[in-house]
Amino acid sequence: MLKCPSTRQFVTRSAFCFILLASFPLFAQANKNVLVVSAGPADYLMPAGGTLAQLIDQGYTVTVVAFANDEKNSEGLSPAETRLANDSDADHAAQVLGIHEIIRLNHKSGELSQVSSNEMRNQIFALIRYLKPRILFHPDPWVHYVPDRDQFWVGRVGEESSYGSSKYFLAEIGRMGFPPFSVPEAYYYAVNRPYRPGEGGGPAAKFRAVDITATFARKVAALSELRTSNRAYALHVNEKLEAFGKPSPLLREVNEASAKALVRAYAEELAETIGKKHGFRYGEEFNYNGGGDAIPPHVMEHAKPLP
Repeated sequence: MLKCPSTRQFVTRSAFCFILLASFPLFAQANKNVLVVSAGPADYLMPAGGTLAQLIDQGYTVTVVAFANDEKNSEGLSPAETRLANDSDADHAAQVLGIHEIIRLNHKSGELSQVSSNEMRNQIFALIRYLKPRILFHPDPWVHYVPDRDQFWVGRVGEESSYGSSKYFLAEIGRMGFPPFSVPEAYYYAVNRPYRPGEGGGPAAKFRAVDITATFARKVAALSELRTSNRAYALHVNEKLEAFGKPSPLLREVNEASAKALVRAYAEELAETIGKKHGFRYGEEFNYNGGGDAIPPHVMEHAKPLP
């Protein structure tokens, strides 16, 4: 015999349905993930640290995927010791900025050209399907004269993620429960220098500047945690300056304090130079893909849905 629900059951179910329907917009907004593609575990900080800090303050969860193991960026340490020291430093820096996690793929630094680009691309595709980020950051492969070629290789495979949502890629990942996903927004970043006029970005990219004045101090605090690479950088700069007969008073003695001061000075000059271009005190800049132009009316006039 069919049993009709009681009034109480009806009200309860109706209330549940109302709550569920009312929650749909919240579900749509809940996924505020950002994926940062980086050559090393801390390479993203100088070009994008202030912008990422802003997104974190707005409630975004930021995950960094580091392709290379940073085993060569030190002075006086073995490759294994360098990797462990830089990993520890990068974790501390990420914690200061508010990064959720660093995913390390542990390819050898300086040798990414020897890694299959298809393998690297598929690693990003898989992470995109898993994390479903709303925003993607990656190095700009169209920037000229980048001395660190790892940045180019990582930028190139990062850009290829624009077609990673297709069902024709990684069918095995789809069968595991991770269907195709398209990232709505992508920020290309130039590592360690401002963009030149008209430089970088894909065909549809638009130049975008971000005022990081409010988060600049946090960016510098994060950069200051990179003790191993900062020391190597300070020693390298000091050696070059002395070779040209122009020693810096800042580096009379290379220690943790002077290395931090040098990195802060570099970060400040970079942010001020970019900011000056756009009317900010401190700025960062990107080539941006997202929020594409509307479909022209003449195309929509005769458009028909697919069968």
